[in-house]
Amino acid sequence: MFSNMIIYRVAPTWSASLDQVESALSNARYVACSPSQEKSTGWVEPRGESHGALVESIGGHWILKFMTETKDVPGPVVDRQAKIAAQEIAQEVGRKPGRKELKEIKEGIRFNLLPMAFPKLGASLVWIDCQAHLLVIDAASQAHADEVVTALVKSLEGFAVALLDTRVSPVSAMAEWLTTQEPPAGFAIEQECELKAADESKAAIRYTRSPLDTDEVKQHIAQGMLPSRLALSWDDRASFLLTENMQLKKVHLLDVVFEGKSADDGGFDADVAIATGEFAQLLPDLIQALGGVALAPGASETAVGGQ
Repeated sequence: MFSNMIIYRVAPTWSASLDQVESALSNARYVACSPSQEKSTGWVEPRGESHGALVESIGGHWILKFMTETKDVPGPVVDRQAKIAAQEIAQEVGRKPGRKELKEIKEGIRFNLLPMAFPKLGASLVWIDCQAHLLVIDAASQAHADEVVTALVKSLEGFAVALLDTRVSPVSAMAEWLTTQEPPAGFAIEQECELKAADESKAAIRYTRSPLDTDEVKQHIAQGMLPSRLALSWDDRASFLLTENMQLKKVHLLDVVFEGKSADDGGFDADVAIATGEFAQLLPDLIQALGGVALAPGASETAVGGQ
């Protein structure tokens, strides 16, 4: 269910009932763009049933879904139409439009063409683990994840989060694991990695479907190149790409997770139960492998879910 994971800590002081969250999000339901509207965002039913619940609670895990719709008119189309309009103005009044006038022409053309633009839809699953005080967003970019967080903060009173920060940075940990070829217990290094130069050159070396226990990889690290992403597997049950920014990419549950389960065992509830059941174990193990949560001054271990 999650192909990417951007992870936040939820403030332990925040609490709300399922009904309270449902009521708050209902005021920010997704509504499709109007003909002249460029963007619309909001919450939709994670189960996919019209007029259903906006928050699903399965095994104590809350699942939400954030929808984004955008419409865009290609720049070259606007430029071409603006050029024609400028030529017509020049012929009528004997002068070319100034910079400000040309900008207004382009804005008018964009506005007129928006109703004909094809909408682009995107949805992100959101998982709130109330017990562990974690928020996980399936987003490919930090910017989109921040947009989801902003929507949550606006809707939910007292809701506050911070990006997960660990005592050992992913970069340092990945460099050590590659150098020693000793990943933390329960984890294995897979065959994908990216190394980046720490200097201004930003040179990068990428390994795909290639063994990483080689002298070449160790030499690059010894010379100052740092891992920006590394493929790992966990307990032979999940695989993912850990990034320098503590994001998980290419998240995939492995076949062993589904052994003994028939096609009839599928469906939304089963999928959520399986995914959250596995990831609720994976994330604490990964956090522990990175030295635990980096606590703010004065914070206690119990204040961040015991990590």
